[in-house]
Amino acid sequence: MADYTFYLVEKKPPIAWVYLNRPEKKNAMNPPAWKESIPIFEDLDRDNDIKVVILSGKGNAFTAGIDLMAMSAELSELGNREQLGGIKWNFIPKIYELQDTMTCIEKCRKPVIAAVHGYCIGAGLDMITACDIRLCAQDAVFSLREAAVGFVADVGVLQRLPHIVGQGITRELAFTAKNFDAKRAKEILLVNEIFPDHDALMKGAEALANEIVANSPLAVQASKVVLNYGIGKTVDDALKYVASISSNIIPSEDLYEAITAFAQKRKPNFPGK
Repeated sequence: MADYTFYLVEKKPPIAWVYLNRPEKKNAMNPPAWKESIPIFEDLDRDNDIKVVILSGKGNAFTAGIDLMAMSAELSELGNREQLGGIKWNFIPKIYELQDTMTCIEKCRKPVIAAVHGYCIGAGLDMITACDIRLCAQDAVFSLREAAVGFVADVGVLQRLPHIVGQGITRELAFTAKNFDAKRAKEILLVNEIFPDHDALMKGAEALANEIVANSPLAVQASKVVLNYGIGKTVDDALKYVASISSNIIPSEDLYEAITAFAQKRKPNFPGK
């Protein structure tokens, strides 16, 4: 297993645990944080032993967001007051690279569960909106922070959050940059469930992961791909796409196992083939 500077990856098949692991800085996202997520989630996508990923933070927070001081050398354009066209032209691909930090989670065909405790600020909110399911502890604090520090959120939250909580709520959170708690996060459907503390959160995330693991990996992963594709598409376009996906995964050993298990009145043991 590869060693990473910012993340800690623990594979315990069929579940992989990915931790933001800079607890002494409340997991503030420095340069390795923005680069390492891509190979991590590409590897998890390819690993057939992994069926579900749980994303969480070490220490007392998910993340306090981007570490601006640590990122200043990577984003030198931010400090250039002339801001000529060439400066901006070079800055655009850097933003694309930062976006890939989050998009790789969405592209990973394995379901990703975000388990949030403590601060989930700025880039943290970007990250969890790229996940499939979000859970949190009672102490979680969220913020779409960028407007408070002179940025437009540009790595995915403004594109993904409206599909989760709606346009009105997204605009309120983006324009005010205010903190909101776990109760509010549940009310606006950002999180599926609130747990009383960190230990309960991690147990709840694992229990949910095991519920997912019990089903056909092919069907679960294909469902994620279809759901992702359908965002922003017409119903007709999405129906044509799911017809193609469905015809490509049927028949499968998973399907034969489901039929056999039903006939034998037992739980299926899906091979994912």
